[in-house]
Amino acid sequence: MNKRFTMLLALLLAVGTILAACGGKDSSSSDGGGKDGQPYEIKWYTIGTPQKDTEKVFEEVNKYLKEEINATVKMTQIDWGDWDQKSQVMINSGEPVDIIFASGTKYVQNAQKGAFIALDDLLENEGKELKETLDPALLEGVKIDGQVYGIPANKEAARQTVYTFNNVLAEKYGFDLSTVKTLEDLEPMLKIIKENEPGVTPMATSKAYLPYDYIFNNEMPFGIPFEGDTDHVINPFESDLTMEIYKTMHKYYKAGYLKEDAATSKDSWPLDVANWFVRLGDSQPYADLLWSRAAKYELVSVPAEQPVTINDSVSGSIQAISATSKNPEKAMEFLNLLNTDPYLRNLVDKGLEGVHYEKNEDGRIKDLPARIESYNIPTYSIGNFFTLYLYDTDPVDKWDQFKVFNESATAAPTLGFHFNNAAVRAEIAAITNISKEFYPALATGSVDPEVYLPKYNKKLKEAGIDKVLQEIQKQYDEWKKDQ
Repeated sequence: MNKRFTMLLALLLAVGTILAACGGKDSSSSDGGGKDGQPYEIKWYTIGTPQKDTEKVFEEVNKYLKEEINATVKMTQIDWGDWDQKSQVMINSGEPVDIIFASGTKYVQNAQKGAFIALDDLLENEGKELKETLDPALLEGVKIDGQVYGIPANKEAARQTVYTFNNVLAEKYGFDLSTVKTLEDLEPMLKIIKENEPGVTPMATSKAYLPYDYIFNNEMPFGIPFEGDTDHVINPFESDLTMEIYKTMHKYYKAGYLKEDAATSKDSWPLDVANWFVRLGDSQPYADLLWSRAAKYELVSVPAEQPVTINDSVSGSIQAISATSKNPEKAMEFLNLLNTDPYLRNLVDKGLEGVHYEKNEDGRIKDLPARIESYNIPTYSIGNFFTLYLYDTDPVDKWDQFKVFNESATAAPTLGFHFNNAAVRAEIAAITNISKEFYPALATGSVDPEVYLPKYNKKLKEAGIDKVLQEIQKQYDEWKKDQ
């Protein structure tokens, strides 16, 4: 009996030791690293052109991460033109991934189908410091059915559309840019540029601004006015306002103020800035300084709207943790550190001091040639802006102005509302194809809206737009009850 008892006790002790090991620091848990306590390798996929010096920079990144959180990161960039297709194949195939870049509608759709994990609990624990740094509007905007599925980049949470002018030409002709309030106000200036600057296109390839809060994006026919009736979803392309704006754009197009191929042009921005006088686009505080630095002469912007916080403006850059991650806790530890630790954030973004940039005595920086040539990572895709080093040409209050900008914005009526298109997927697919056919030509004034808007809306009716509007309205009404 004693011998049996001794053997049973030894067996129980052995099992207990195994269980303790499984639950201890040697497991792939947040407390430990990878297998047997080795650093866990975080697989991170993000957007952008692969860079020559990525491996060199991440040698330093991983030295730091091993000490801080017992992890390493393998960052893989997928080029801009390939991102949508390749990232979606990766998600659909269930490839093991820890962190993946996401944005806009794709973020919503992939979260709704279970590709990303809900992060609310992780933010309360491994991401506690990160959560405290984020603008509440950002977290509200990325919630889907009440849960957060991705970490938005802590940057400008609002959107503001502006008219941006080549100020060299504006000053040459003595234009008072402060008089520009509407699209129609541009006409006298465009006429003078057309008549006197033969090498310049008066208006860049721009899509007309329409003041709606869109359910998908501004190319799709589902929106809510920013002012007036904000309770009902409509087709903006049926409104009198859209007709008038598109008629003005068509008038400009016929006058030669836009390029003949405006609907299909792939002109880059701001590299082609010398070839036009005014463009329409989104802005942020001190954007003119950034754009002027790239253009090598002064650009000046005036607002086309007041700042507004919409779903697209808060979901343009998100880091999601994949449902295939083997260690979501460790992935969140990394995101927490990346967004709160200035050394790590700038190392990943700017590269190596003395190689990719140099720091002045006042702490501000200047890019070295290697930064542009070998390690030019898109800043917006990584995370928190407010821990980034300022450039020597940046105003000292730059990040303070970003916060002022965010606080000044009005929240759109649908902020936090994300439509689930499962019930109307076929109709959405058909409408998407129709919009791709009509929208670019209409929005650039390339065709007569009095002819083509009725044709567009007729095709939308045939594709089932009324059914989609009804489904969006139903979900929107249900969502508003809980607000």
